[in-house]
Amino acid sequence: MGKQQDIGESDQHGGSDTAHRDIGGSVDARLALAQHPATTQTTLYELASDASPVVRKAVATRTDAPAQALRPLTRDHDRDVREAVARNPSTSVGNLLRLVRDADRWVRWAVAGNPGCDESVRRAMAEAQDKELRGLLAESRELEPDLAAMLINDVSPEVRERLAIHTHDPDVITALLADRTARVRKGVARNTRTSVEQRGVLARDSVVDVRATLVRSLELDEDDLHRLVDDRAVQVRLSMATSTLVPPHIRQALEDDPDESVAAAARDFGRTPRKTATVRTPRVGARRPTTAPTRHRETPR
Repeated sequence: MGKQQDIGESDQHGGSDTAHRDIGGSVDARLALAQHPATTQTTLYELASDASPVVRKAVATRTDAPAQALRPLTRDHDRDVREAVARNPSTSVGNLLRLVRDADRWVRWAVAGNPGCDESVRRAMAEAQDKELRGLLAESRELEPDLAAMLINDVSPEVRERLAIHTHDPDVITALLADRTARVRKGVARNTRTSVEQRGVLARDSVVDVRATLVRSLELDEDDLHRLVDDRAVQVRLSMATSTLVPPHIRQALEDDPDESVAAAARDFGRTPRKTATVRTPRVGARRPTTAPTRHRETPR
């Protein structure tokens, strides 16, 4: 990660003609100056207060921008500028703490992906009212045990589910196995870091969806597979018949399943070419499903 320089420090680009020319001219000219690798720290600091948000955003994205330039940009009236600072890996922890409490959700969410986040920033995320921000934190690999403990008891099942899917901590997985909400346990059933014993617990879960998710997502030991072949729920057995993770001898056993749909699925697995999904033109106003927050550009604020 780049280190933010103070403008009083010596500048390695001090000999550049481009770096020493006066600021002025068109927006394009000032933007080019803000993007030029030889532009001095002092000039970047001056461009951070440029009248054009495009120029200020260019400064905000620079990993070599001085701390004095980025600090005022965390309070910039233009959201895109603040978001650029939030994404900048050289942004200081102090500035990230300011941005993680920003009034705009897209700015807050950008902080979650910044590699410069430390424990203090993650704690601020864990204590935030923003459910999505806590969910993004739950997906982080660098999560202190006390923060993970906070998320285990998060009021939002969605946050707990995301923690269940992504955590690497076996103690956290064990705690979430006992979660009262089925969607959270379904999240655990998708976690590839679960142990054989933990998968055995999931194979005995009382909720059909949890067991069905398990057989589609994870490899199971022989005892659990034989138990699930005789599962009382058709949905579970059908999921086994069509799962790529189920070994051939188990699928063969399902060919004699009392439910014809399960038996047919087991017999036909791998024999019938899968149909290519038809790409349909989205209807006007239709929303595409997303797995992560994606901001659409809006009209100028």
